[in-house]
Amino acid sequence: MGTIRQGILGGFSGKVGTVVGSTWKSINYMRALAVSVHNPNTVKQQCQRGKFRTVVHFCKAVKPVIQNGFQEYAFRQTPVNAAMSYLLRYAVEGCAENVTLDFSKVRVSQGSLTAATDATVDVAAGKATFSWTDNSGAGDAAGDDAAMVLAYNKDRMEAVCNVSAATRADGAAELTLPTSWDGEALAIYLAFCSEDKRASNSLCLKNDTASTEPEGPDSGTGEDDGDHQLG
Repeated sequence: MGTIRQGILGGFSGKVGTVVGSTWKSINYMRALAVSVHNPNTVKQQCQRGKFRTVVHFCKAVKPVIQNGFQEYAFRQTPVNAAMSYLLRYAVEGCAENVTLDFSKVRVSQGSLTAATDATVDVAAGKATFSWTDNSGAGDAAGDDAAMVLAYNKDRMEAVCNVSAATRADGAAELTLPTSWDGEALAIYLAFCSEDKRASNSLCLKNDTASTEPEGPDSGTGEDDGDHQLG
């Protein structure tokens, strides 16, 4: 039985007929009761589960960065949920057990802040060395914007990151990599975050081909410059 909390026009909790009422983050919502499914493991459902599972694993590994990088989209949802929405829509390929991420299209940060200019990364001697041109004053770019750097190991599905590795004005930053990662496939990203928590779109500066990935035109270093809206 449902319980009305704030009068006839207020939200309610519990089940009323075929409707369930609940509250999340002080937001009242209703949903329909789940319909009994005779075949809960259809090809379409397997495909969707594979996509969701792949994105969840990635987001867990890079959570410190996306917590900062997707704050502008965290309206009535968490930054992680906003990142998952973006990745599921733009960066997932394949189906079921063959789902992969297109790391050239992956973003670990998405926002309105001016992005880096002339950014590069060099990996050697157990560290990733980033460099970029200080474009402070271009658009809303500021010299004290924090540089967020991240390296994701495709083979191990692990990541190392620093959400405040340097400032935009520094023009360079370093990220120490685990010694066990030597020679393994990496995807490396750079983004900026302002003091008022606005973030730039991340740039993919390195995109190695993993042993499980096919060779293709998108397997090298890439950057997605398109303007995307979250669904």
